[in-house]
Amino acid sequence: MFINCVKKPLCVLNLEIKFVAKLTKEPVMNVAKLVEIYYAVDEFLKKFTPYMEKQLSPTSARKPTRTCSLTLSEIMTIIIAFHVIGFRNFKAYYLHLQQFHSNEFKTLVSYNRFIELVQRTLILFYFFTKSLSKTQTGCYFMDAAAVKVCNIKRAHSNRVFKSIATKGKTSTGWFFGLKLHLIVNDLGEIMNFQLTTGKTNDRLPVEDLCKHFMGKMFADKGYISKDLFEKLMGKGVELITQIRKNMKNAFMPLWDKLMLRKRSIIETIITSVRD
Repeated sequence: MFINCVKKPLCVLNLEIKFVAKLTKEPVMNVAKLVEIYYAVDEFLKKFTPYMEKQLSPTSARKPTRTCSLTLSEIMTIIIAFHVIGFRNFKAYYLHLQQFHSNEFKTLVSYNRFIELVQRTLILFYFFTKSLSKTQTGCYFMDAAAVKVCNIKRAHSNRVFKSIATKGKTSTGWFFGLKLHLIVNDLGEIMNFQLTTGKTNDRLPVEDLCKHFMGKMFADKGYISKDLFEKLMGKGVELITQIRKNMKNAFMPLWDKLMLRKRSIIETIITSVRD
C-alpha cells in the first residue's frame, strides 16, 4: 500500500496519511511529549556516549565517512514516541512525522533509511532502560514470553538471529525465536529484563534477575522449584506461585492470593512490548 514517501506528490501523500489515520484510528501526536522524551534521551546520551567510546576497542583504523543527518537522540526519541503515544502502524506513524512534524525533526530521512539506522541504537536502548529510575515496592511479578522471529515451519531457512534464535515451547505451543524474561512491580514499572534463546528454561535466569530485589515475587506454575525457592528466600525474595493439580494445597495469606490474581499486569505489559 505504501511507497517511499519521497517519490510521492504532496497531495497524494496527504490523502494517504489521512486515509491511514482514519483506518487505524491513530492518536494525535503530542509535541510536548516528544520534547519530554527527547530531553530524557539526550541527557542520558551526553553522559553515556563518552563512557561507551572509551570502553569500545577500535576494530579498524579506518573510520566511517558516511554521516547521518539524524542524531542518535532523535532516532531513539522517534522509536520511543511510537510506543508511548499509542500508534499501532510504524510506517504510518513515520509518514505522519514527515508530513506534519518537520519542524520538530528538520532532517528526517526516508523510511527505509530510518529502518537501517535503528540497529545503531540497540546497545544504547539497553543501557537507557537500565538507567531509568525504578520504584522498589517489595511486590513484583515475573513471567517469560516467546518473541517469535518467524513461523516455526520456516525456521530452517531463517537467517535472522541465526546464532541465538532456537526452537522453544511455551504454554501456547512451539515457536522459533527468543524468550523475554521480565520483572515488573505492582505499579507496572519494568524492573528488570533479559533475552535468552528460545529453549532456555524459564527458571534459569531468575536468580540473576532477582539479585537486587527484596520482597515478594509472584509467578506462574512454570517457576515451581524447591531449590529455586530456597535460593531466593536466602537472598530476601519470597517466590509465590500457584500450585499444580497434583500438589497438596497449602495455606496462603489472603493478600498473596489476591496479588496472584493481579498477574494480568505483567501479561498486559508483555503484550505491549512484543507488539
